[in-house]
Amino acid sequence: MSGSPPRGVEPTPLADELAGQVAEPLDALASLEGGSGRLAGRTAPVHLAGPSELLCVRVLPALVPLIADGVRLRVAQGLPEPLLEEMRSGRHDLVIATRRPRGGSLASTPLADEEYVLVASPGWAERAAGDDVCTALREVPLVTYAADLPIVRRYWRTVFGRQLTARAAVTVPNLYAVLSAVNAGAGYSVLPRSLCQEYLDSGRLVRLHEPEEPPLNTLFLVQRPGSDTNPDVARVREHLRAAARGW
Repeated sequence: MSGSPPRGVEPTPLADELAGQVAEPLDALASLEGGSGRLAGRTAPVHLAGPSELLCVRVLPALVPLIADGVRLRVAQGLPEPLLEEMRSGRHDLVIATRRPRGGSLASTPLADEEYVLVASPGWAERAAGDDVCTALREVPLVTYAADLPIVRRYWRTVFGRQLTARAAVTVPNLYAVLSAVNAGAGYSVLPRSLCQEYLDSGRLVRLHEPEEPPLNTLFLVQRPGSDTNPDVARVREHLRAAARGW
């Protein structure tokens, strides 16, 4: 027995079967090497971020054809500066920002101009009718999403050329809540046209003032350097650019 040549361990039929089952997923994992972002022929998800209201009203509906065609999205919402900082750390591929990024590390292109409108429910609009809308609105509650009233103050400064003196009657967390409150009759506010257009068309909200040059805010599409290694990032970018022409 001691003189017999050593014999290796031969695999059992069960081990052969398990090896065959494991080989395919291991091969798929190996295809991830080199940062290609592909698994079994599928591209990595596109990480997209921007303002929550714009994402829901404009961006996601515009991207439905790409989703149906197999593009995978991971969507986040937030304020411009935090989102751009997260992009610099590699978290997002594309960010829609309401201001151009500072510095030159992130490439950006203008995407669309967002118009802001002064609105109220029909009941308040009737009470606020008059030649001097600023005076008429003194008796109407103001609804806003932030204590410092950034959108409304800007509207007053750029359209009426004066400082806003009113205080908010209702402060809510976001523009969706502003829309809901104003639609329910809580008072007046300034909202992006994209968010309230459906309500204006149906008569649930009334535009209180139509300036010759309405205040606009430019939206920028920002892309993380190196994200073009995923071809779906370019697909989403170009699709958004085309869709934004109709915004």
